[in-house]
Formats: sequence, structure tokens, C-alpha cells
Amino acid sequence: MSDGIRVRFAPSPTGHLHVGGARTALYNWLYARKTGGAFILRIEDTDAARSSEESVRGILEGLRWLGLDWDEGPDVGGPHAPYFQSERRELYQAEAARLVAEGGAYPCFCAPEAVEAIREAERAAGRDPNYDGRCGRIPPGEAARRVAAGEPHVIRFRSPDEGETLLFDVIRGKMAFRNELLEDFVLVKGDGLPTYNFAVVVDDDAMGITHVIRGDDHISNSPRHVLLYQALGYKLPKFAHLPMILGADKTRLSKRHGATSVQEFEKQGILPAGMMNYLALLGWSLDGKTELFTPRKLVEAFSLKRVGSNPSVFDPDKLAWLSGEHFTRLSDDEKAAGIHAFLTGQGLALPPLDAIRPRLAALVGLMGKRIKSWPEAAERLGHFFRERPDYDPEAVAEHLGGEAAGRLADLAGRLAGVAPWEAGAIEAALRERAEAMGIEAAALIHPLRVAVTGRSVSPDIFSVCELLGSDLTRARLTGRGWEG
Repeated sequence: MSDGIRVRFAPSPTGHLHVGGARTALYNWLYARKTGGAFILRIEDTDAARSSEESVRGILEGLRWLGLDWDEGPDVGGPHAPYFQSERRELYQAEAARLVAEGGAYPCFCAPEAVEAIREAERAAGRDPNYDGRCGRIPPGEAARRVAAGEPHVIRFRSPDEGETLLFDVIRGKMAFRNELLEDFVLVKGDGLPTYNFAVVVDDDAMGITHVIRGDDHISNSPRHVLLYQALGYKLPKFAHLPMILGADKTRLSKRHGATSVQEFEKQGILPAGMMNYLALLGWSLDGKTELFTPRKLVEAFSLKRVGSNPSVFDPDKLAWLSGEHFTRLSDDEKAAGIHAFLTGQGLALPPLDAIRPRLAALVGLMGKRIKSWPEAAERLGHFFRERPDYDPEAVAEHLGGEAAGRLADLAGRLAGVAPWEAGAIEAALRERAEAMGIEAAALIHPLRVAVTGRSVSPDIFSVCELLGSDLTRARLTGRGWEG
């Protein structure tokens, strides 16, 4: 056992890193960083049929995107390697053999069909449909001979029939479980692989885990784990079961509520700091009022004592708002680099970042706090790097009908002589043409904005034209690209 706080996140690589798992990983990471302890990542891949290398990669990438690092685990190593359960089979087999030798477990030779028949009989008799433990009454010598002869079997834990198993939860307080409701559960399956309940206890002790911080869906497993700790002579860690995360309809968050994997939120343009901030608030609160936290502030403020037991409701709008608040706090250089990466990811063939960094910085300065996400940046700034913008049909219908096309063509001719190409000179030329035409300047400004940006709302349109350049600005005024 290692000194100090040691916590772990132990996902099963059977899918993406979902919101609930990410929240569990975050709370473990925050607790480790707050206490100066160690955060261990362990991959529980004993479900060979459903586990995949792709899922492992997705989990690691999701954690890194969120901003979490681990002190021990895949790609890092550590004194308790390996960190994949599939590579730790010898340890489980040795501990199972020890339990059998000490009488705490036994080989069960009942076929799955036989076990199901026993459950049905128990159910018909009005009792809980549990396995009745009949193989536990086979004399040890006879059981050993049958195992040595190669008879198919599993290893079952010998659960107590009476009394209670007690657990003190850091979040929920004292919990008691009636032992009579527990069956003799399987520790090692017929293929020699451990069950979750067995492997997690063996690994947590072997890795010196001091605090087990996990979702409340594991509460039902807790009595089995406590009994295993006691039977194996392990020191019991402290448990903290995190509250459930619900969708807007108050049911457990799932795919039907929309994106639930962190990779999907990354694609939507949510910032990692915003995601971390929001996940932290799904069950924890500093004072019931403060909502905006940087990662550093979260580490400073976090405490398991402030984690509640009531379910939290996942609100995508709240997540987007928090992400936007973090976006506005990025430096102009960070925004420029992020915009370049996002636009490139959308398939735009942009010059290298260093070649257009000044222009991107100018665009960021022009947009001010109007942009609060990468998708907004792509929508508002993408047209600067395309031949033509994507035109809003409503804006086109409102501002580019009637005489607008002719007026814009006339304006384009006047703008050809503007030098230097600066916002003030562009504005002066437009107002001069409007006066010459006998119309209000607004009758040219609004069509100009839509023709150049595709939208009826933009930052100062003359500054937009300056950054767009003379050639592209005039091409959009005469090309009539809004007509399709």
C-alpha cells in the first residue's frame, strides 16, 4: 500500500467516454490534485467480447481533451503495472485460489441452464431468485478432484446468510445491506476471466486505492465489495458514490438526450475548460452561487464534503453558456489559433497559421465578444477565406431585391479607386455614392453588408471590407452570388 491519497478512474472500453464517466474521472482527478495524491487510470477490459482498442483510444483522447492527466496508467506506466485488467489474470486467479483454500469461495459446477432453473424455482416459492449455493456444500476434496479432472466450473463467493453488511459513504453516510438478500456471486467465470466485482476489489487493493469515488449505480455492488475486502483481508477504502445525472425529462442521461460523449461536445465546439467547469457543477457546489471556475480554481475549491446526493439535470444550454464565458477569456492569440484549427478541420484550405496570424488577430479584434464558440467563429469568419459567403435567404430577400444589384455594381466601380483600402476611405466612398444617387446611406450599407457577409448582422461593415480586401469585396458586389 502506498502512502497518501490514491484514487482511480477505471472505465470499461466498450464505448465512448460519456458524460457520467467524464464527471467521475474529473472528481477523482480534482480530489487527487487538491490533496496532492495520485490519480490512476485503469482500463477494465475483461469483457473481451465488447472491449476494443478503438474505445481505449477514445477514452484516452477524451480525458486528455478534458484536461485530465494521470500519474499512473496507460501511456504513463507506474509501479502497479499493468493497468489493463486483461493483463492481470494471474493475480485474480491466485486470489481466487486463496479464497477457495480458505473456504471463502468454492467451485460451482452448475451449468447456466441449471442456475436459471434454480432461480425460477426460488421465484416460484416466493423467495428472491438467487442461486441456492448447492455447490458450496460439495466436500472440498471432491470439488478439487472435479476441478482437476477438467470439469467446467465457475468460482463463487460464499456470502453470509445472516446479519448486515455496513458501509459508511463519504457523501451519503451510513448504509446497511441485508446479507440474506445476497447470493453466492461469481468471482471467476468459466473462461477463467474475473467478474467485475472480483477484479475491481483485487485491483483497488493491489494499487493502494484509498478512496473509491464512483457513480451511484455502483451502490448495489457495495456490499459484495465490502464482503470481499473482509474475506481477502484487505484494508477497506473510503467510498463516495456520486449522484446520478439526469436528462431534462428526469430520466438517467442516455443517447436519447443527445450527445453524451465528450468527443461529441468537442465536435460541437465546446471548450475543454467549459466542459470541465460544467461537469464539476453536476453534483458539487462551492457556495450555491459561484459558477465560473478555471481548472486551477476548481482544484483549489473542490471538496468531497460539498458533493451532494441529489441527482443533477444535464442542461446543454448551461454548458454552452459556460463554454462561451471561458471562450471570451481566451487571449486573442489563442482565439486566432483555435479559429485556424477549427476552420481547417471544416475542410477550408487555409495558409499556415503563422502566415495569416496577423489577419486572424485583426478579425478576432473586430468581432470582439460577439464570438463565443468555434462554430460561431466558423459562421462569422469563414466567409473571409471563401470565394463567396453562405447567404441567409431572409437577409437576401430583405436587402438584395429591386434596385440593390444595380446600386452595388455602381458602388463597386467607385470602390475601385479607393486607396489606401481602409475602413474610413471605404465609408466615405459609399456615402458619396449614396448622396450622388439621392438615397440614404443605409440603403447602400444594408445591401453591402448582405452581399459581402451573407448576413444582415455583422461588425462594422467597413472594417469587414478592409480585412476582406478590395478585390474580393468588389467581386461580391458584382458577382451576384446571392442569386445562387
